[in-house]
Amino acid sequence: MAFHKTPEPYYRFPERTGGEQLSCQHCQQPLHGQRFVEKDGRPCCTRCYEKIVANSCADCKKPIGCGSKELHHEGKYWHEGCFRCFHCSRSLASDSFSIKNERIICSKCLPRTDASTCHGCKRAIKPGTKSFEYGGSHWHERCFTCHRCLKEIGSESFVPRGDDIYCVACNQKKFSQHCTHCRKPITSGGVSYREEPWHTECFVCKTCRKPLGGQQFTGHENALYCVECYGNFIAKKCGACRMPVTGFGGAEVVTYEERQWHKDCFKCRKCFGSLANKRFVTHNRDVYCSDCGKNL
Repeated sequence: MAFHKTPEPYYRFPERTGGEQLSCQHCQQPLHGQRFVEKDGRPCCTRCYEKIVANSCADCKKPIGCGSKELHHEGKYWHEGCFRCFHCSRSLASDSFSIKNERIICSKCLPRTDASTCHGCKRAIKPGTKSFEYGGSHWHERCFTCHRCLKEIGSESFVPRGDDIYCVACNQKKFSQHCTHCRKPITSGGVSYREEPWHTECFVCKTCRKPLGGQQFTGHENALYCVECYGNFIAKKCGACRMPVTGFGGAEVVTYEERQWHKDCFKCRKCFGSLANKRFVTHNRDVYCSDCGKNL
C-alpha cells in the first residue's frame, strides 16, 4: 500500500523570456499569479488537474483533488476517508487490511468472509444467525422480504419473480388478473366473457344467482341473466301470445314502435295471414294485412 499526498498547488511568478508566458498545458490559461500544479514537469491549473489529471477514487468515484491524501494499491486509488472496511466501515488508512472479492476487509472482519453472503444486503451472514436459503442464495432473516410491501417473508409462502420474491398477496395484486365483477385477483380457474376475466363464482345470473358457465345466458344493462330470468323479468312480451320475446336459439323477432312479436306470431288479426316482411296497418294495438285493413 502506498500512502501519499497529491501535489500541493502553489503560486509562481514566472519570469518572462522573449515574450513567453507560463500557461496550463491543457487549457492554455496563463498561470502568472495563479495557483497551479506541476505534473511530470509540466504546469497544470488546479481546475484542469482535478478534471483531467487527478485519479478517481475507487469508492466514491470522485476525483482526488489537489492537496488531498491519496492511497494507492494495485493500480487503484482512494481518498483517505474512503479507504474503509467493507463490513465494519472502519478506516484502514493506517491499519492492516486484505482484499477479497475486490473488497477491502480489515483483519478483524476477514474471518467473517468465509460465511455466506446475504443476497439482499450483500453482507456476511454470521455463524448462528437465523437466515434463509432459496435457489442457492442466502438471506438474513430481516432481508428476506417481499419486493413490493417489504414485509418479512419468514416461514410464509412466497412467489419468486426473476431475482425478486413476493408474498402471495402482493403477487396476486401485481401479477394476477382481476375479476371484472368484484375486482379481486383470480388465483385459479375463472371464466372469460367478451375478453374479460371473471371468477367462476361471480359469473352468475343477477336474479337467481345460478352459475352461467357453460350455460345459455344474455347480458342486459351490464348484468347477466340466465334464459329463464331474462324471459321472466327483462324480455318484452309478444304482442300476440304474451310470451317472452328473447331471440334465444336464433329465433326471429319483429319490432314495431317499442313492441315486439315472435315472427310466427306476427299475423293479421282478422285473416291470420303472416305479416313477416309484408306491409301492414295497426288499429287499437292490433295488426292487419293491407287488404283486411281497408275494411276497418
